[in-house]
Amino acid sequence: MEPTPPRAFVESSFTAADGASLHYRRWPAKGDGKRAVLLFHRGHEHSGRWQETVDALALDDCAVFAWDARGHGDSPGERGSARDIGVLIADVDAFVRHVAATYGIATEDMVAVAHSVGAVVVAAWVHDYAPRLRGLVLATPAFRVKLYVPFAVPMLRLKEAIFGPGFVRSYVKSHMLTHDPEQAKRHAADEKIFREIAVNILLDLHDTGARLAEDAGAIRVPTLLFAGGADWVVDNGIQERFMERLGTADKSLVLLPGFHHAIFHETDRRLVTDQIRNFVRRVFGAPPAVPPSLLAADERGYTRDEFDALQREPRTLRALARRAVFGTLGRLSRGIATGLRTGFDSGEMLDYVYENRPRGLTPLGRAFDRAYLESPGWTGIRVRRQNLEAALGSAVRELHAAGRRVHILDAACGGGRYVLETLAAHRDVPATALLRDYRQHNLDVAERRRAELGLDGVKLALGNAFDRASFAGLAPRPTIAVVSGLLELFPGNDAPRGLFATLAEIMEPGGILIYTNQPWHPQLRFIAGVLRNREGRPWIMRRRTQAEMDELVAAAGFRKEGQTGDRWGIFTVARARLPGA
Repeated sequence: MEPTPPRAFVESSFTAADGASLHYRRWPAKGDGKRAVLLFHRGHEHSGRWQETVDALALDDCAVFAWDARGHGDSPGERGSARDIGVLIADVDAFVRHVAATYGIATEDMVAVAHSVGAVVVAAWVHDYAPRLRGLVLATPAFRVKLYVPFAVPMLRLKEAIFGPGFVRSYVKSHMLTHDPEQAKRHAADEKIFREIAVNILLDLHDTGARLAEDAGAIRVPTLLFAGGADWVVDNGIQERFMERLGTADKSLVLLPGFHHAIFHETDRRLVTDQIRNFVRRVFGAPPAVPPSLLAADERGYTRDEFDALQREPRTLRALARRAVFGTLGRLSRGIATGLRTGFDSGEMLDYVYENRPRGLTPLGRAFDRAYLESPGWTGIRVRRQNLEAALGSAVRELHAAGRRVHILDAACGGGRYVLETLAAHRDVPATALLRDYRQHNLDVAERRRAELGLDGVKLALGNAFDRASFAGLAPRPTIAVVSGLLELFPGNDAPRGLFATLAEIMEPGGILIYTNQPWHPQLRFIAGVLRNREGRPWIMRRRTQAEMDELVAAAGFRKEGQTGDRWGIFTVARARLPGA
């Protein structure tokens, strides 16, 4: 009996968010099946390594797709490198959207199978973007790479800070990946496999793995995770913690005794492919699982529990000591002094952060100010600004190209920077805007900026974003609405539900909503214990997972269309559309 020939594939490419053309392989389904399995290779490798796995899975009624991540295989980019891990996460989103749009396969009819570094990137995408994926398989995810050298991570951070970008050569030999000598030989001979990884990606991988293990409760997709019992490459302990905290009841951790890291090329790899096939068949054999609603996550759930625990933080000895330092030496920093005077969540504080020009009394004060401005939250805020203005500019261009009127409503504009600077950058578009805010001081700042930019089509009005009646009779009806940096300040969900419902009522059908979220923050305890908000109270925030925020938007009738974020997973900028027109 002749062996079955390998399943045939075709090669193609898709365009990433930054314009890069990335390569992928597609194994078409038999018939007109509208289900897909997406494969994401481990670091150093490429899509060609999946052929045997595709054949062993024998999922002929499913289309199978496998990409070459940027800097891998036939995709462009310096080998093993990217600007940061956020680019790779955005690439996953672009790939999934390409598959959905090009082949007519809904995201809820896809299962992602990801290996090692690819598993971390895909898990971060599921965490940060909250897609409605049918299932997720994480194979030996590299949440924490075994570096063996003491203090390796701090040393790499110091090296990068002093010498700039660099690469680390992998210590892992082919025989350390698999017990199968033939597979080890193929790995060593594959000219498309390289052994280097950029230091910044290795550090981002470390930080992202820790973030995912801590906040795995935000992931609610049915998940199957494989761990190798003799894995030289990654730490299995953090994988166990990730699974313990995972936010779905449909989860399984399979420990493969004696397996090295490359489980798809191990001697007994059928144990892996058989279980993946069964998992895929099971999740596709039932209607998509509907996780519990998050509309009441402000009342119960793990982010509410976290918020309640943060209430105690201002009274701890650690927080008292830190506040004492901030209130004395901290005043040498212009930024800290501004926050102490106006509140660290004020519009004035935000403008200072955007300027990003360290100032202070004495060289020590300027050093404090630089450290303050380079903290993760403020760095993320500046990235959010870039993403927000890009999303707003894209919406302006799109509506104008479609022959539609462009009228922007910013429900709580602060100093009005985003809308005003976007309009100034698109002066060839006959756009108008209404900027509202509850504080006259913020409107005064916005008016000065409007006058400096010479934008005559912009009006300003005093108004509370949560006062439904105050929006009645607005004319013209907005075709773009912006809700930025507002809802993070309110832990309850009544306010966002009311605001989104109001916007759905007053916007034109087919209008575009641009909204921000803060699904993660590494300094919540510090902020709660040390910083004061614009009302002089402890600045205690309740995070909303992206799934929660998206559900609030969807409950008002909007349909999410896309999203961007930062490499730390702190701030997101999403876009949704009101049906109609």
